[in-house]
Amino acid sequence: MPVNPELLGREFPSTQPYLVGREKVREFARAVFADAPQHLDPEAARALGYADVVAPPTFAMVIQDLTLQQLLSEPDSGIALERTIHAKQSFRWSRPIVAGDELTGRLTVTGLRAMGSGAMVTSETEITAGGGDHVVTATSVLLIGGDE
Repeated sequence: MPVNPELLGREFPSTQPYLVGREKVREFARAVFADAPQHLDPEAARALGYADVVAPPTFAMVIQDLTLQQLLSEPDSGIALERTIHAKQSFRWSRPIVAGDELTGRLTVTGLRAMGSGAMVTSETEITAGGGDHVVTATSVLLIGGDE
């Protein structure tokens, strides 16, 4: 089944709130070799004006993944995970993610381009904090292979 062209413009419901934990930030920082003190030490982060440890920029993928799961599990999408490659990723920040943030994500399919029997699907996930304040917009491009 080809990618459903009606995905373009589709908005998905906001994810359940995700409470960013200090240890999750530290684990992620170690995994991506982000060894700056503000990622690991609350005192170092506070010295820079933050309430707690600061997540490395790509930590936003933890929240965005929750929204991409919605897209990938959509029954009429035509997207098969086994034919999907995460081709591109970008972020537009309002502020860093800090331990203690409660974040939600909301995905919108913003682009869909046929490529032979496959497609390129672009989505934007708006990640907001508890009060609705914008934190980051994460943009992903998925390359979907066609049926053989």
